[in-house]
Amino acid sequence: MGTKTVDETGVKTDEDKTVEAADQARTDEAVETAETEPAGDADVDKDTDGDAPEDTDGAVAEKEGPTGVGQGAGAVVSAGLGIVSLTGSWVGTVASARESLIGQLETSSTSDVGALIEKGYGDAWHATALWGGLFALVAMIVGVVVLARPAFGAPGRPQAPWIKSVAWAGVALGVIGLLLAVLKYTDILMGLPSTG
Repeated sequence: MGTKTVDETGVKTDEDKTVEAADQARTDEAVETAETEPAGDADVDKDTDGDAPEDTDGAVAEKEGPTGVGQGAGAVVSAGLGIVSLTGSWVGTVASARESLIGQLETSSTSDVGALIEKGYGDAWHATALWGGLFALVAMIVGVVVLARPAFGAPGRPQAPWIKSVAWAGVALGVIGLLLAVLKYTDILMGLPSTG
């Protein structure tokens, strides 16, 4: 009861002064700790997840979702294959030369000119068209897969505009390459000369 009486009268005893001094010392210590502690460490202590990875500096690294690197690479591959389908490839050149050689071996010097042209050059031309069409088809497929990927990926993460643009370019080049390959293979575009 003595404490209550002291509180009512407003007179401070030695015991009250000791408690106040201890409280003040604790407050001063907390202020000093807050001033000397870096702000980054305070943020780390407030992290309640506990599952965020830390880097070598001790700072919490942010969680990141898919970066879109695979989609970007696919878009570039699609455009590259589309260009190859238009300009020709090493595989198409080798296939053409092989067909030309086979055609020359199958025909003799006594064969008529039409057979020589068909076997020696026509089959080679068709082999080039076939390989160009295959590259164009793969370019179209890869481009369409890249464009359709966000629909099956993480929702809320939009695809980068440059990825869409390059993928559309790959699809367009693939369509053009496939059209040209069909025209070359059917002899509508640059067909073999007639011998008659």
